[in-house]
Amino acid sequence: MDDQVTVITNPIVEVRITSTSNSSEVLRRFNRGITIAELKGKLEMIVGLPASCMELEVLSVSGDFLQKMDNNDALLGSYPVDNNCTIHVIDQSGGQMGEFGDVSKVEKFELSSDDYEKKTDSARAFMKKRGLGRYNEEEMAKKKAEQAAREEENKAAADAITVGDRCQVQVPGQPTKVGSVMYVGTTDFKPGLWVGIKYDEPLGKNDGSVNGKRYFECGNQYGAFVKPSHVIVGDFPEEDYGLDEM
Repeated sequence: MDDQVTVITNPIVEVRITSTSNSSEVLRRFNRGITIAELKGKLEMIVGLPASCMELEVLSVSGDFLQKMDNNDALLGSYPVDNNCTIHVIDQSGGQMGEFGDVSKVEKFELSSDDYEKKTDSARAFMKKRGLGRYNEEEMAKKKAEQAAREEENKAAADAITVGDRCQVQVPGQPTKVGSVMYVGTTDFKPGLWVGIKYDEPLGKNDGSVNGKRYFECGNQYGAFVKPSHVIVGDFPEEDYGLDEM
């Protein structure tokens, strides 16, 4: 009886994918039974090129050119494709590697504010037509009135607060804190009127300074700034924690 030799080939091959459209290299596994046309379809998502613009080459493990893969109906396994070899994708569309990597080379579309205002299919036109956002005159008037009322409330509250007053600070969602008023007025960090408080305990956020500007002196984490409407002035003596008791 004649001796018989059977060669078993792994149906899956792991190859490196490179492209003229980018400088990256990725490792992918493919079934040797797919056609070159099917392979190009899978490569579209990898190299970002349409299959119709691809020319494929097989390179050896050492990077030497082996063969062009120019028959879309041929099977991948019919080419000398082994593990760790390279399938190189050549962009036939005329693009160059990194062509759009530098956005300064991309032509930008610019539209003047006046021309944009004339457009009838823009987001601004849609909002105007539907009376949304800042184009809802009734809603905007309501917000302005509410803002004016809040500012008036804070001004009246600030007028009743004097530096040196003892106070409670009641900010919604936070525990009540006790301290002394150290500053009343405007600040550089936010518009409006603010009250600087030195708390009796280290429950604050700063030492009386914000963004490098000092408004008053106190220990670190003892200072805070709150809106005047959250400050209640009164007889709030410092609590005795019994440190002198035996």
